[in-house]
Amino acid sequence: MEAQCVDIINTLAECMVASGANPGLAQFISILIGVVLVATLPLITVIFLIWVERKFAARVQDRLGPNRVGPFGLLQSVADALKMMSKEDITPAGADKFIYNLAPIIAFAVVILIWAVIPFTPLHVGSDLSIGILYFVAVGSIGAVKIMAGGWSSNNKYALLGAFRTIALLVSYEVPMILALLIPVLLSGSMSLQEITLAQGGMWYVFMAPLAMLIFFIANLAETGRAPFDLLEAESELVAGFNIEYSGFKFGMFMAGEFMHVFTVAVLVAVLFLGGWWGPGVMEIPILGFVYLGLKATVVYLAMLLIRNTIPRLRIDQVMSFNWKFLVPLSIVLILVEAFILRVVNSLGLMPDPAGDFISNLPQTALLLLANLVLVGVVLTVLRNQGRRQRLMDEVIEEDSHAISVAAGD
Repeated sequence: MEAQCVDIINTLAECMVASGANPGLAQFISILIGVVLVATLPLITVIFLIWVERKFAARVQDRLGPNRVGPFGLLQSVADALKMMSKEDITPAGADKFIYNLAPIIAFAVVILIWAVIPFTPLHVGSDLSIGILYFVAVGSIGAVKIMAGGWSSNNKYALLGAFRTIALLVSYEVPMILALLIPVLLSGSMSLQEITLAQGGMWYVFMAPLAMLIFFIANLAETGRAPFDLLEAESELVAGFNIEYSGFKFGMFMAGEFMHVFTVAVLVAVLFLGGWWGPGVMEIPILGFVYLGLKATVVYLAMLLIRNTIPRLRIDQVMSFNWKFLVPLSIVLILVEAFILRVVNSLGLMPDPAGDFISNLPQTALLLLANLVLVGVVLTVLRNQGRRQRLMDEVIEEDSHAISVAAGD
């Protein structure tokens, strides 16, 4: 019985049944504990992440950040949460109250649902769905519903305008994000997040498809509404966008959902492209998977914070042009190139085994990395030529304008 109960998280129901418990009750308790753990981890994490984000932004901007409430200001987020929960909850008189109250719940629940399929260790995953990638895309798309519901149900024209602009951004950037997701699916031959992680035992996908990781990362920056894509608060006439009519705890749920979404994206990047829980000794001591996944996600998360606090906000026309004229075409070309290289690798008999080691993955990795570098070189050349043509056109226009002004002066 001790051998069966070593992995207590996965074998709790079996251990309880072996101890004489009712099978139905044991299964219910096991599922309940799993749900509570998966739902509680992001909640606890987000309280700490708010402090980390404030401290990081303060260091970038040469100031101190939270330093009064608790040691090193660690309790500042707790104080803010208590203050937000105690604030008055105001509902507009003309609002659709059911949808108005449902929107913040959706915002919060969507991020929690994503964590259900994230593999934390070789043994611990909420639900190892064979269509994990499809599940992530489907659940993530519900985020657009909460924005539209919050903006429309508030009975405020500014909230509705803010919702329209944000929805346009989210729907647009889902296209390159989904296209980038196809690359790990191609490389692993599976849509299960656990299978994708296992397939990276010999080589992380960031070395096989760095462009795919970059596209996925950028698209998710836009999906989370973070700078430089934070059109939610981009213009003064939007007065904070779709959630302008929300206050108190409901507004706090929107904010908590945003912070959790950002860290969830960092975890997904780590799972899909950085080997997830893989690391030295993880097969012998599975709990180390939590540590490795957390460290990789932290690196990605800090990169997102650095971008947020250093790059200025873009205009909506720049954001849309960047997506439809650059990211989407690049994503399509990248998929075609990766699929072609994989076909060549398979034809040459260089395809590694699913559980292949580092050496067996080198030929495929070298060819895929070379293809990515060549594609980057082509893209940079095209951008340079376009920039040169635009600069020459600007110089011609400036000379013509100067000539006209001189002629008018004469």
